[in-house]
Amino acid sequence: MITGTLIIEQLLNGLVLGCMYAAVASGLTLIWGTMKMLNFAHGEFYMLGGYVLYFAFTTFGIPSFISLILAVVIVFFLGSLTQKAVIQPLLDRPGWELSPLIVTVGMSIFLQNLALKIWGERFKNIPYFVEGTQEFFGFRMANQRIIILVITAAFMLGFWIYIKKARFGIGLRATAQDRDAAILMGVNVKRIYTITFGLSCSMAALAAALLAPIFSINPWMGHAALLKGFITVVLGGLGSFEGAILGGIILGTAESIAVLVLSSEWKDVVAFALFIIVLIIRPSGLFGTKEW
Repeated sequence: MITGTLIIEQLLNGLVLGCMYAAVASGLTLIWGTMKMLNFAHGEFYMLGGYVLYFAFTTFGIPSFISLILAVVIVFFLGSLTQKAVIQPLLDRPGWELSPLIVTVGMSIFLQNLALKIWGERFKNIPYFVEGTQEFFGFRMANQRIIILVITAAFMLGFWIYIKKARFGIGLRATAQDRDAAILMGVNVKRIYTITFGLSCSMAALAAALLAPIFSINPWMGHAALLKGFITVVLGGLGSFEGAILGGIILGTAESIAVLVLSSEWKDVVAFALFIIVLIIRPSGLFGTKEW
């Protein structure tokens, strides 16, 4: 029987899931808004974030929240290194519209198979950061989900303020608006690209690390995350940071309601139906194409 309390609990679960979609999608839209490229290896950096957390926590015994920070930081540096070694040499060369797609698809296949070779196909699990549940006005919510909601909201808000107010953020937005003009104004565009790519990967790692206690860690986990990330980006509007957040919340909520009303097998159907409807009605997304 569907009750009011159950509906509220599902909506909260949808909000938590939406925050994770928003974190993944924000990384994708950050790269597009700045570099005008799509990163098809984004899901594999999500996967690496889960594995870094797992081994830091289980093998080295590092506390969960410190392991979370390590996962974000390590994947940031891996992403930055990847950009300098693989993406940066393609800048200013003919075929920029296509070459990053091919390269990142290749990176995705390589990283996925490397993870399979090193860590095997067995799914790995870690316990909740904080066990137990909290009750608010008659409905309950797991502490882990509260942590996800709070950390993600704080991270996204902090990042939004950073790109609006900080010197690097101003340089990032200037590069996104007009790269040549930014270079003339003394902005180090290559440095902007490298840090932006690393930040994008760290957002995916944050989502994976927070969800690791709820979902298992495996070499293929990035595929679903990338797919939902692209759907979220289309819903919100490619290039819109605010749109990525709103799109994630809408998608997560829609999936949770679908699980409640229909069944868990239908949540992906609902996600793709929503995706198609938005493409038909508003191809540019809810926020359209927005400059930084």
